[in-house]
Amino acid sequence: MELTRIHCFVLVLILHGTGTWSDDGLLVLDYYAETCPLAQEIVQHSVEIAVLKDPRMAASLLRLHFHDCFVMGCDASVLLDSFGDMVSEKEAGPNLGSLRGFEVIDKIKYNLEKACPYTVSCADILAMAARDAVSLRGGPTWEVLLGRRDSLKASFDGANHFIPAPNSSLETLIANFDHQGLDVEDLVALSGSHTFGKARCLSFRQRIYDENFQEQGDRYERNTMFRRILRSICPQSGRDHALAPLDFMTSARFDNHYFNNILQGKGLLPSDNVLVVQDHGGEIRRQVWAYASNPQLFYASFAKSMVKMGSINVLVGDEGQIRKNCRFVNT
Repeated sequence: MELTRIHCFVLVLILHGTGTWSDDGLLVLDYYAETCPLAQEIVQHSVEIAVLKDPRMAASLLRLHFHDCFVMGCDASVLLDSFGDMVSEKEAGPNLGSLRGFEVIDKIKYNLEKACPYTVSCADILAMAARDAVSLRGGPTWEVLLGRRDSLKASFDGANHFIPAPNSSLETLIANFDHQGLDVEDLVALSGSHTFGKARCLSFRQRIYDENFQEQGDRYERNTMFRRILRSICPQSGRDHALAPLDFMTSARFDNHYFNNILQGKGLLPSDNVLVVQDHGGEIRRQVWAYASNPQLFYASFAKSMVKMGSINVLVGDEGQIRKNCRFVNT
């Protein structure tokens, strides 16, 4: 049986522990132990400052990593600005006007370039920053495998095609995650990232005004007060960029409330609700119940799935480059 890259990463961990490059040239722990020993501390300190100034930035940094990995892999392509014939992924529908945190990554990269020029990749910065952002808001931490290199191109079309839409059906979400090598358990665990942060009115308006969602089993009808609150934030037309918390209980804290919310029909996005409404077999609903009743189980599953997601189609060895400026390919 042919081993996938993700299986190989697990073997590297088992065989090589926390060394630098493995013989196979894959990601490992402590990759910068000799070349930039303070790399993780520099990233963590910068994320702490950014999140202290703006608690919502924690969710934004996690989302940056997710949107990067789902387009061509975890290669920092999402950070590239448009240049020449290349159109930035920032201009794609799922990202335009909503993806944020680029200036935080710029600051981290600036600090790392002063300490260790041309050493730490932007892709690794995204992975470390996502981990630190979650941990700082009360969530789990995990060991980030390192050694990614940065893409030489972006994929505007890929960003429009592969990043899950907020109105995706369960079937579409499962297929989308499967394309990335992630299974249903990863889908449910990573959906738990919607326990903090905010979403634009544009992302959930249809669900609170379109009666077809009620006909399809949407449970908003049982939560008329919740729906009224959302309608006060998001009128039937206009205010597309008005923001509502993904979790009205603890919008700035990473916890397991998201799973309680969707069990009560109080998930904000249509793609949240489908996890329980369209799960006809009951397997996903059982996983949601388990996470709702056991935060530590959710944390462990989330950390495991983040490591797995962070290994999607990475560039290693001589592939790509280490960008000096995360917004542009080196000249």
